[in-house]
Amino acid sequence: MATTEPRTSSELQTLAKRHLWMHFSRMGAYADGAEIPIIVKGQGCHVWDEHGNKYFDGLSALFCVNIGHGRHDVAQAGADQAKELGFFTTWSYAHPRAIELAARIAHLAPGDLNRVFFTSGGGESVESAIKLVRQFHKLTGKPNKTKLIARQTAYHGTTLGALAATGITNLRQPFEPFMPGGCHVPNTNLYRLPAGQGVETLAESIRERIEFEGPDTVAAVILEPVQNAGGCFTPPHGYFQRVREICDEHDVLLISDEVICSWGRLGEYFGAQRYDYQPDIITTAKGLTSSYAPMGAVIASDRLMEPFLEGTNSFAHGFTWGGHPMCAAVAMANLDVMEEEHILENVRTHEHDFRSMLESLRDIPIVGDVRGAGYFQAIELVKDRETKEHFSKAESESLLRGFLSGELYRRGLICRADDRGDPVIQLSPPLIAGPEEFAEIESVLRPVLEEASRRMQVAC
Repeated sequence: MATTEPRTSSELQTLAKRHLWMHFSRMGAYADGAEIPIIVKGQGCHVWDEHGNKYFDGLSALFCVNIGHGRHDVAQAGADQAKELGFFTTWSYAHPRAIELAARIAHLAPGDLNRVFFTSGGGESVESAIKLVRQFHKLTGKPNKTKLIARQTAYHGTTLGALAATGITNLRQPFEPFMPGGCHVPNTNLYRLPAGQGVETLAESIRERIEFEGPDTVAAVILEPVQNAGGCFTPPHGYFQRVREICDEHDVLLISDEVICSWGRLGEYFGAQRYDYQPDIITTAKGLTSSYAPMGAVIASDRLMEPFLEGTNSFAHGFTWGGHPMCAAVAMANLDVMEEEHILENVRTHEHDFRSMLESLRDIPIVGDVRGAGYFQAIELVKDRETKEHFSKAESESLLRGFLSGELYRRGLICRADDRGDPVIQLSPPLIAGPEEFAEIESVLRPVLEEASRRMQVAC
C-alpha cells in the first residue's frame, strides 16, 4: 500500500532488504543482520543517515553533487517548470528548456561542439556516442569503421555497447559476449609504467593499435581526461595533443568521456579544456544537473552532424526522456549557481590546498602514490613503498572491504575504497569545499590509514 507516513529505522531496513536491489552491491552482505546504510538528508558537503549520524560526503554522491546537497532552489526549478510543461518528448518535437540548455552547453563547450543530443545519464551518453560514430561512418561511405579503442581498466558504462569500451575484466565477463570491436591499450598510470616504457609511448600505443586493427576498421578512440577506474590517472604532458594528431592521421574520431570530469570537477567546464585538446564528441552527465535530476548529453561537432542533415537521414536512436523539460530546467538552474557562485573559481583556488592535504599523508607507510586533478584525487595503497609491491587479491579484499570502507564510514567519511586495479582511496568532494572541509577529511583519513598500515604490517 502506498504511504507517505514516516517509516521507522527498522521498517526501512526490512523493506530495503526485502525489495530494494542496490546497484553494484553485494546484497548477501546484509543477509546476517548487517545494516544497509540509509541516507536521509543532505546539506552542503554533509549527509545524515537514518540514525542521525553525520558524514562528510567525500565522493559527491558518486562524483555527482557538484554544487553540494540541499539546494532547494535548484530542485524547485524542476517543479516550477512542471507548472508550465511537465513533459514532452524530443522525438520530432522540441520545447523551450531543451533548446535553451542545448544552446548554453554549446556555448560552454570547446571548439565547434555545437550539437547536443540529450540522454538520461552517463551510460546512455556513451552508448549514444558509440552508435553515433558507427552511423556517421556508414553515412560517409566507410561502413567498416566500427571498432572502438579504449584504455585498460577504464570504466565507460554498463550497457552492452559501453562494456565493449570498458576495460575492467570482472565487469565484462558476466555479460559476454557483447558488441564486438572493443580494443584496449595501456592507460596513463605513470606510477606503474612498465620497465622500458616511457610516457611518450603511451599515446603511440594508440597509433600502434589503430594500425594493427587497420585504420579502415577503427571508428573512434574513447578516453577520459582523467581516468577514474584505477584511481585518477592523469595524462602526461602532450598526451592528448598527440592522440588528436594520431586520430586525424587515421580518420578516427576522438570521444572525450567526461561523465565525471565535466562541469567543474577539474576546475573547468570540461576536462578537454583543462588539458587543451579538441575532441569530436564529449559525453557528459552527473554534474550537468549536480544530479538534482537525471540527465546526460552527447555534445558533437558540427562535422558529425552534417550527414544527418541530408535528405531523409536521421540518427536512428533516442530515449523517451532525453531532454526532459523538468531536468533541463534543473540543469539551467545548476549552471546558474555555478556561474553566480563562482564554483569553478573555488576549485581553482583550493585545488592546491586539497592536494597538499593528501600529499601530507605520504608519511604513512601504506600510502604509495597521490594523484589526480582538481577535486578528483586518489591515494594508491601499497604493501611496500620502496618496491611498490602490490597487495594480493585476498589482502586487498581484507584491506578495503574488511576494514577501510567500514571504518571510514563509521568515523564519518564517505569516500571510495576501490580495487578495480590496485587498491585506492578516491576523494571527490563537492566543488564548494575548501580548507576547513579538507581538514575534516584529514581528521578521519589519517588515523584510519595509520591503523590500516599497522593491520597490514606495511613496510616503510
